[in-house]
Amino acid sequence: MFTGIIQALGVIQSKQVFEKGARLEFKTHDLDLSNVAIGDSIAVNGVCLTAIEITSHSFKADLSQETLDCTVFDKLNENSAVNLEKALRINQGIDGHLVSGHVDGVAIVVDKFNEGESTRFKIKAPKNLVKYIAKKGSACINGVSLTVNSIENDVFDLNIVPHTLTKTTLGQLNIGDGVNLEVDIIARHLEQLIANK
Repeated sequence: MFTGIIQALGVIQSKQVFEKGARLEFKTHDLDLSNVAIGDSIAVNGVCLTAIEITSHSFKADLSQETLDCTVFDKLNENSAVNLEKALRINQGIDGHLVSGHVDGVAIVVDKFNEGESTRFKIKAPKNLVKYIAKKGSACINGVSLTVNSIENDVFDLNIVPHTLTKTTLGQLNIGDGVNLEVDIIARHLEQLIANK
């Protein structure tokens, strides 16, 4: 479990693509890996990955074909920047919202413009995920916990403040880019409960 509050940036150091999956190495000088053990989870661009090899400044993880199909990792290459967050610990506060690291799909940036000191993004969600996105609800974009300003049809708006733009990869996004989208976990589970009532 994660919070969507990015702890550090990293880059893809290497990428090995297999017939049905991939192995990626992520390099970071800003994330303290001293208390991360093999088998621990780290969210990379919002995707919960299991560390299989760790050094003081890098870790490797295997990605299944399912993960590649549901995220933007198939389009990222060596030196691509990524958002990093270590798993939530019981004694840690929650500053964002509960994020599982199980990406629901890929959304597309359809507009980006300055609005005062912040930047407004318009994001087009996959049709099957629209029902989980609500005005003033939470959404996770590339691992970042964000508040939805509004939603019209399948496009929702987000305002990103300068701090978030500089401390995450969101400032590097351009119109047409794909992003990992995780909708609110409570909305998903509530739907399942009602459907099975």
